Amino acid sequence: MDGIVCLKGGYGTPRILDHIDYASIARNPKVFVGYSDVTGLHLALGKTCGLVTFHGPMPSSDMLPEFDEFSRASWRAALMTSGPLGVLSNPEAKRLERIVGGTARGPVAGGNLSLVAATMGTPYEIDARGRILFFEDVDEAPYRVDRMLTQLRLAGKFEQCAGVLLGTWKDCVPREGKPSLSLAQVFEEVIAPAGKPVAFGLQAGHGAPALTLPLGVEAVLDADAGTLEFVESATC
Repeated sequence: MDGIVCLKGGYGTPRILDHIDYASIARNPKVFVGYSDVTGLHLALGKTCGLVTFHGPMPSSDMLPEFDEFSRASWRAALMTSGPLGVLSNPEAKRLERIVGGTARGPVAGGNLSLVAATMGTPYEIDARGRILFFEDVDEAPYRVDRMLTQLRLAGKFEQCAGVLLGTWKDCVPREGKPSLSLAQVFEEVIAPAGKPVAFGLQAGHGAPALTLPLGVEAVLDADAGTLEFVESATC
């Protein structure tokens, strides 16, 4: 077997994290792909085994009945390119939006914000030191995004990281008739004060089209230019 592609996300990966034979996995590294609830496994495999894993589309959630060409090309490139991926661009070359300017370099880590928050205080919590933190989510009202990001702020994650990259936030809107901050205001108030480069709008996560990101691979985030460039190989 050369790799594992998760069928879908959903719920429950934290329940199995302390039942996995990580030593065996470390001895037999494989390509591992998924996102959403699979973020729990990305965090555990990265932290415990030091593996590169891939945050990308899954068959049941994204590849049926149609897998759009942009997502397909990104998925194949991430998994099959022997050298560095280089610059990852959104569809139609839409630039990332700057929240805090500057350039950050480090391995990319993260995934679905709900799962990152759920593993805090466990052996599998995200190691932010020197890393570019990537977050996305779905169906979370801004006040819930605020709560989860504030948890990370209070844990010092934004002080420790090199920078922050914000992906797709599908249906993360206020409840009808309820006063609410916008997501942009949440990012400005919770993440930006740490002073690290922050960019918003990477087309990765829930929804289509979607980029596939190698996690654990060195990248350079230029928040002023609106670019993300992977500078080391994910597969060698």
